[in-house]
Amino acid sequence: MPEAPAMRVAAIVPCHNEALAIGKVVADLRAAVPHMDIYVYDNASTDETVDVARNAGAIVRHEYTKGKGNVVRRAFADVDADVYVLIDGDDTYATADLPDMIDALLEGPYDHVLGVRRETEAGAYRPGHELGNRGFNWFVSGVFGSPVSDMLSGYRVFSRRFVKSFPALSREFEIETELTVHAMSLRVPQKEVSVGFKDRPAGSESKLRTYHDGFRILGLIIGLIRHERPMLFYGLTGVAIAFLGVLVGIPVVLDFLQTGLVPRLPTAILTVGIVIVAFLAWMIGLILDGVLKSRREFSRLNYLLYAAPCFANGAGSDGRHND
Repeated sequence: MPEAPAMRVAAIVPCHNEALAIGKVVADLRAAVPHMDIYVYDNASTDETVDVARNAGAIVRHEYTKGKGNVVRRAFADVDADVYVLIDGDDTYATADLPDMIDALLEGPYDHVLGVRRETEAGAYRPGHELGNRGFNWFVSGVFGSPVSDMLSGYRVFSRRFVKSFPALSREFEIETELTVHAMSLRVPQKEVSVGFKDRPAGSESKLRTYHDGFRILGLIIGLIRHERPMLFYGLTGVAIAFLGVLVGIPVVLDFLQTGLVPRLPTAILTVGIVIVAFLAWMIGLILDGVLKSRREFSRLNYLLYAAPCFANGAGSDGRHND
């Protein structure tokens, strides 16, 4: 029997009503990385997900508050490992690519390896999801200045220092967006790896609601811009308000230039008020930018409390020792 590596690898598999797929997911994960601990987090399932996962050999835990973000927050707090794998329990991601992802994390070393989905069968990507994902990728890459090819992927590998420095505030499917933006904001070393992606097993249904969850993700992105790019957010807000003030004030200025009087006094007062609000928006952005700098310094120091990921005792991701 090969010696188990000192490096601890843990897979976190959020599940809600995935009885048709979870058994195969656990078996495939075990085959890909034999010594990995596999934690299936049941999220208020009403089918046989728990029994199937336990019979397949997974460690089953429960998070009764609905939402994938709630599961990830609980799992990141409870599970202790050197390398963390996050993968959906719907059997859509190729577990055969997992050793390459783990090796990439360790060899970098990186703190975040993103599995970029590559269709291995037609129809795996729903058209609305693919279009929305591309739009979000373009928007977030532009705003945060770091390119990302598949920000909504649910297949990722993390270092311990990434997981333990991640606040995990999201409740539902917007957790992937929060993970992506956290990596960008903290500027951790990260890499993308192409992974196979297929359709769900026949008879199972996706929990993702295209428009509902899409708007939630968009709202989260806007909120993250407000928190992580306050000068951009409040600066543009101030410009928009100031532009409105100029439009409202143009008649007042024209009257004054023609007559030397200000007959529209209420409009003039409104214009001054709008310009003051614009100025306040700029000041809020400036103050929050200073707060952001302090918060990032604290997050960075917390991140640096943990060592960089590396191979333990020369062991590779599959548990075999490298020569």
